[in-house]
Amino acid sequence: MAKSKVAYFCQSCGFESPKWLGKCPSCQQWNTFVEEVIEKTNVAVPTWKSNSTSTQRSNKPVQVSEITFDEEQRTLTPDKEFNRVLGGGIVAGSLVLIGGEPGIGKSTLMLQLALNMPQMKVLYVSGEESERQIKMRAERLSEVGSQKSEVGSGCFILTETSTQNIFKQIEQLEPDLVVIDSIQTLYSSHIESTPGSVSQVRECTAELLRFAKESSTPVFLIGHITKDGMIAGPKILEHMVDTVLQFEGDRHHVYRILRAVKNRFGSASELGIYEMMGEGLREVSNPSEILLSQRDEPLSGVTISATLEGMRPMLIETQALVSTSAYGTPQRTATGFDTRRMNMLLAVLEKRCGFRLGAKDVFLNITGGIRVEDPAIDLGLAAAIISSHEDMPIPFKTCFAGELGLSGEVRAVNRIEQRIAEAQKLGFEQIFISKYNLASGGKDKKRIDLSRYKIEIKTVGSIEEVFSLLFG
Repeated sequence: MAKSKVAYFCQSCGFESPKWLGKCPSCQQWNTFVEEVIEKTNVAVPTWKSNSTSTQRSNKPVQVSEITFDEEQRTLTPDKEFNRVLGGGIVAGSLVLIGGEPGIGKSTLMLQLALNMPQMKVLYVSGEESERQIKMRAERLSEVGSQKSEVGSGCFILTETSTQNIFKQIEQLEPDLVVIDSIQTLYSSHIESTPGSVSQVRECTAELLRFAKESSTPVFLIGHITKDGMIAGPKILEHMVDTVLQFEGDRHHVYRILRAVKNRFGSASELGIYEMMGEGLREVSNPSEILLSQRDEPLSGVTISATLEGMRPMLIETQALVSTSAYGTPQRTATGFDTRRMNMLLAVLEKRCGFRLGAKDVFLNITGGIRVEDPAIDLGLAAAIISSHEDMPIPFKTCFAGELGLSGEVRAVNRIEQRIAEAQKLGFEQIFISKYNLASGGKDKKRIDLSRYKIEIKTVGSIEEVFSLLFG
């Protein structure tokens, strides 16, 4: 006879307590505990196969030298941006979690992926939409309308929320790829709590994880996010999966960004850019072109910075506006950039260059709706602030790549040759870099060969040199 008990779970981190607490001792959040009913059985809870736990053997320690493995086989998708973010393709038996705001295009991305892989049998499980709704979305994709016989032939739709029924259909269909939309809508009969609760999300993810590892079938999970931008459910959900992808973007803009937050099979700093169109998501192979605006005349406060996302160099437009404060306290606002680092740059410019910015309103903006954490854009932002403060435009075809230190020095950045090559490819005439990038030493012990670049490379050591070279 099964016994049930009541426990309290933190909706923020998943901490379990036998009684209600006002403050979570794990994540220090207030009023996050919710009562849930947990069923305790006398036998082990079955996994995706009912007899898997009964025949499971205990593992024994093995020396690292004795472990044998085959090179991982990755499945390439028609989406090159998706392959890049995953680290080179889909790994067999991997569990991938994709999170994003409502309406950003998560379901469109995964349905488009499922429809465009005819060589694989894909099972698309939806707990939020009916079959007709999914069919209407599939009809909007241009590939389905033009080649119905080929595209989508290997895609199967299942509208179900019970994990037991889902695994029954999986055993009959034997798909090569499973997509779950979304993990918060699934429920398991082994847990007596509502779908979307901490217990249900954790149990359903654990069952899908066992299925993926035991059958070597890749599984993609679509996850909701909270109002704070975090993936809904316990934090252990992100620890259980192999890869966490974040689908970002402004709903008022057409561009979407797929960013890897965690990746056990590749780099966690890769970036994929898409354009949302009526026919679906279109890959953007050259993001530098969309991140640079076409201007007819020079404008003050606008500079071009060479940044790096993973292995991909990009040129982005950085904008600054400096104006006299109309109120007692000046405003400091940054879009797509860390506000604390902006305050540091303003302090360096005021201390080392003598600019009086304490009573000025300063606004920074990274165009394209992306967020940049690369410190190499410090030099470009500082030049944009100076340009706006002095109302003197930066010359056309000039870009920057350098990190700014507290003493005003321009520090070296990594992979400077890729940044220079990207600027030269896009037709820029000069680039400002740190002179310490040319010094021999370091780990690579290699000097940069400036003779093979047609672009004019100006090396600077401090922000004062940049100001004198730009404005005299």
